[in-house]
Amino acid sequence: MIQQTLTPTSLKSEITPFKKKLNSPLTKKTITVLQINLGKRCNLACTHCHVEASPKRTEELSPKICEQIIQLIEQFPQIETVDLTGGAPEMLYGFRPIIEAARAKKKQVIVRSNLTIYFEEGFGNIPDYCKRNQVRIIASLPCYLSDNVDRMRGNGVYELSIRALQWLNRLGYGHDPNLILDLVYNPPIPSSEKFALSPNQIGLEQDYKNFLETNFNIIFNHLFVITNLPVGRTKFHLEHRQLYQSYLQFLEANFNPSTTEHLMCRNELSIDYLGNVFDCDFNQMENFPSQNRESQKLTVSQLLEAGTLDLIEEIRTAPYCYGCTAGSGSSCGGSLI
Repeated sequence: MIQQTLTPTSLKSEITPFKKKLNSPLTKKTITVLQINLGKRCNLACTHCHVEASPKRTEELSPKICEQIIQLIEQFPQIETVDLTGGAPEMLYGFRPIIEAARAKKKQVIVRSNLTIYFEEGFGNIPDYCKRNQVRIIASLPCYLSDNVDRMRGNGVYELSIRALQWLNRLGYGHDPNLILDLVYNPPIPSSEKFALSPNQIGLEQDYKNFLETNFNIIFNHLFVITNLPVGRTKFHLEHRQLYQSYLQFLEANFNPSTTEHLMCRNELSIDYLGNVFDCDFNQMENFPSQNRESQKLTVSQLLEAGTLDLIEEIRTAPYCYGCTAGSGSSCGGSLI
């Protein structure tokens, strides 16, 4: 995919409601993925974080909601993947009980890690724990060059990330087919009106692999290219630079209708630390909850009471949905096409 840049003069002034951009309503498929945000506490405070996580945040899962989530996992065989995020999920309540419940039911478990958590006091056993439970690790490494990573995530983060990846390799991650290690690329937050689509995922993955293996003897399985949606801190920085509206216009101008079939919101439920249900993690951060057929917001307890995960017909959309559908598309699993 060739990167495309557009200046505001080539963009229209209004944003078309995303729902009107589609030829038909954006509907749910059978739910196969639970993505659970365990809370907002984190050992880092990255500039692009749409969750706005940091060491100062205290929000996290309660024992009651944790038990309800475990009931969901045990009750519904259709769930194939349990995807844990945060904050730093490793440091939040429910991390181990949910992993163990999911693995007992033969579900794939994903942990979205910042890698540096392994070097915080009390968390040095996390890599071994993940290995024992065959947890798939999806790790943030927004660039393979140190300056770019430290600029986005904090001084010294790149060095710790490299050490963590080498640690995981020694345990078999990236080598053993049961120990999957994936990396995530995030582009820098735009600082001018010369916007660009994310690079081609296949080509960039090869660049990552060549650089990391040559310089650090690190191997990994896949690279996921994820667009920065204008949510959370990314939205704040865009608004601060007076780029928010023009960035949305750029994303709409690059809308690709062929991405909609593969959007992560189609077969996923996103659950927050309070037990509320959302169509995706971005809707969760914007407090835009899922609704049932009676236009009532959904909770985990309601899913359990109803005895089904498939209460949602139409997915709720917003202008930032253009971020998932621009160019090759973007999701928690990288490019869509």
